[in-house]
Amino acid sequence: MPTASEHDGLQDDAYAQLLRLPLPVSARALGAFAAHRGAALAVKEARSGRYLAVDEAYAALWGTRAGALRGVTDADLFDASIAVPLRAADQAALVRGGPLAGTHRIEWQGQRRDFSVLRFAAPAGAEGEGLLFAFWTDTTATDRQQAQLENALRQLEQQQRSNEILRRELADQALRDPETGLYSRPHFEDQFRRELDLSMREHREFALVLLGIDEPSARVRELGERAQARLLEAMGRLLRGGTRAMDCSCRFDAGRFAVLLSGVGLATAHARMEGLRRTCASQIVVLDGQELGFTVSIGVASFPHTAHGQSDLLAACEAALAEARRRGGNAVTLASIRFEDA
Repeated sequence: MPTASEHDGLQDDAYAQLLRLPLPVSARALGAFAAHRGAALAVKEARSGRYLAVDEAYAALWGTRAGALRGVTDADLFDASIAVPLRAADQAALVRGGPLAGTHRIEWQGQRRDFSVLRFAAPAGAEGEGLLFAFWTDTTATDRQQAQLENALRQLEQQQRSNEILRRELADQALRDPETGLYSRPHFEDQFRRELDLSMREHREFALVLLGIDEPSARVRELGERAQARLLEAMGRLLRGGTRAMDCSCRFDAGRFAVLLSGVGLATAHARMEGLRRTCASQIVVLDGQELGFTVSIGVASFPHTAHGQSDLLAACEAALAEARRRGGNAVTLASIRFEDA
């Protein structure tokens, strides 16, 4: 296919005769036409906008014959909602003087059609009349396919996001205790080691808490396992709602729970656990229309004041929980603070 520059030596009048135009055609316009081979061609009188010549492809776009369009304007062919934007685009091309590409979306015979249009204004010929060439390409099918592809890609992206969320939820569920919704002990111990390493490197505090539900009431014992399960659910809900995202709560064993309070000292941990103890004591848990009351015993230890190692810290916390239970339960007890020789 010859390029626009390769047309500079062509005889304009030969192409004018081919198109049956009364005026000569510029070589630059012929170059644009060659570059857009396969597009439908319409040639208008620049001043009036009348069609001087169209090819059969252009006439076929509107369901007519080429001869039927000669001498008419867009206002004769279309209603104002279409004709006015087309005339405005023609005028813009005339003002520009060079090639002007644009797009049009036209509702025609009940269907929406998309077009890519290249307009080119040719200078006045010997008879003093300028020309406007328009090369129309119907992009309806291409645009529809592109829209379908973009929609499919959006759906795929949404599906991938949904799958990633589901994957994370499933992975998270695998780390949780099904009865309480709290993390399992292996995950908690992982977090415990990380928190200890981080606190040792950054010389900061954190608190370890062990909680146990106190001896059940006669009503809970009478209702049996269902009541026990309801209390475990309530305890898990309170711990999830009463800790921060940076903390970690877990089902430590059958009857105990553990909490890591990141960056929290002994006094602050005691205050927060005292609030949790009061909340548990006043919590209303109902099963089969019967209210189930419960209380908790809590032991609190901290790094580095209570102990420096993981096993020592856990042992100190267990001793504090045992002391709270020895006092009759429904209590918060602090682990002993270590005093080292200077």
